[in-house]
Amino acid sequence: MPPLTSIGFLLAVILGIYLLSVAIYVLREYERGVVFRLGRLIPTRGPGLVIIIPIIDRLVRVSLRIVTLTVPAQDVITKDNVSVKVDAVIYYKVVNPDNAITVVEDFNYATSQMSQTTLRSVLGQIQLDDLLAKREELNALLQKIIDEHTEPWGVKVTAVEVKDVDLPQEMRRAIARQAEAERERRAKVIHAEGEFQASQKLTDAAAIIGTQPMALSLRFLQTVVEAATEKTSTIIPIPIPLPMDLAKMFGIKARKEAE
Repeated sequence: MPPLTSIGFLLAVILGIYLLSVAIYVLREYERGVVFRLGRLIPTRGPGLVIIIPIIDRLVRVSLRIVTLTVPAQDVITKDNVSVKVDAVIYYKVVNPDNAITVVEDFNYATSQMSQTTLRSVLGQIQLDDLLAKREELNALLQKIIDEHTEPWGVKVTAVEVKDVDLPQEMRRAIARQAEAERERRAKVIHAEGEFQASQKLTDAAAIIGTQPMALSLRFLQTVVEAATEKTSTIIPIPIPLPMDLAKMFGIKARKEAE
């Protein structure tokens, strides 16, 4: 075989291998292939084995898996003029590969920028107390707004989570003082409620004792017995006046025994 023929055959083999390598794609289950034929969009291919026409067709891989995007800490001034730093996490996925490639230049970068601007805009319209207390409602609101903007791009935002809220040092001290004052207020309210309930019980007991004089005498004796049996108590022998009812009762009993 002449040398030129051998070189031509070798070049043909190399060209064939190259064309096969660029014409055959294997797309995974979570991948789709957006194909442009002479610049025009044709139906999406995949998953599995995909064969395109070399030079004429161009395939772009698109992943349909959920992407975790960390939004950098943003400087936000809340509605009550408090400067805070807030970062968040965005979870999104591509639901329309054609729009994700043809409508926006880079859907990942566009989603990131939209998340940052929406985070600053929404948090600037709420007060600090709501930012700290209503985290779930805030996450749902952010998810709804960002998803509305990314929907034309074929991107679905599945969840938004606000991670950290970095407060200035003086604001942290103010919140700590507020929390301490709130705990003291609750303690005083609980103590007052206990005093009120105790006074109600004492009033009920006084009403019962007022109608039953012997109940007061029995209570007096019970108190004397408890004081006498207390180990840590020092008992000083002093005359203890007995109630008149008890004196009469014991006096009558003594006379009866004398008889």
